[in-house]
Amino acid sequence: MTTFRLGEAAELLGVSADTVRRWVDAGKLAALRDEHGHRLIDGAELAAFVRAQAAEPDERSEFSSARNRLRGIVTAVVKDTVMAQVDIQAGPFRLVSLMSREAVDELDLQVGSVAVAVVKSTTVVVERVTHRGRTN
Repeated sequence: MTTFRLGEAAELLGVSADTVRRWVDAGKLAALRDEHGHRLIDGAELAAFVRAQAAEPDERSEFSSARNRLRGIVTAVVKDTVMAQVDIQAGPFRLVSLMSREAVDELDLQVGSVAVAVVKSTTVVVERVTHRGRTN
């Protein structure tokens, strides 16, 4: 059984340990205590909690086959005459998109804008991470 300390769960979810502690204290997320009194969250329980907390798909998702939608803030826009690079910070994740300058101008993307990165890929690499953060 994989278990996570509150801080580890917080890091995975992109929230503070205090937020996870409040969820546990409010009974929203189950936790048990180890032999030292530290709270632990079962991995399957954490996964179920995250699934239940997932935001409802936005209105555009019903018109798209892409389901990976990450809402964030635009942190950088670099434009040349034809192309542009847009950086979005979505929680702990930095996403970089290369697109036409025309698209950036039409969407009026600027640093500080809220944007949704829609990701559709034929290849998604998954690496298994050992319990303490090392990849195998």
